[in-house]
Amino acid sequence: MSRRSRGREVALQSLYQLDLSRNTSPDRDQLAAIHRFHRGRLRFGPLVEFADAIVAGVLARLDSIDAAIEARSENWRLSRMAATDRTVLRIAAYELFHTDTPPPVVADEAIELARRYGSEASPRFVAGLLGRLVADAAAGTQES
Repeated sequence: MSRRSRGREVALQSLYQLDLSRNTSPDRDQLAAIHRFHRGRLRFGPLVEFADAIVAGVLARLDSIDAAIEARSENWRLSRMAATDRTVLRIAAYELFHTDTPPPVVADEAIELARRYGSEASPRFVAGLLGRLVADAAAGTQES
């Protein structure tokens, strides 16, 4: 696993926990605890910053990211998706629309996270929805 892959994995764990606790607006103390978690798990300054940036970026744009995912899903409301799949898709949407990470890398990383942490059906589900998001990113369409 590459270092950045490990950073995404740890960011996934943090965002998953926030999602399960329905805490989409953590306060300063909670963000500090997330940073300490990242520092303890990653122990490499740039990777800690990378994981922190993913978490902060997803949280700052959560409404528009969720709207983009839901608009491209067929017959699936975000609330009905598995929490792991939802979190993987949030990270991928953030990276597609708000970073310079190449779309093929975003897709590969998201599918691998879904494979590692989701159900047997997760990689296929994430790949299908992610294909629509990648097409939007390639066309220059931003989140709805």
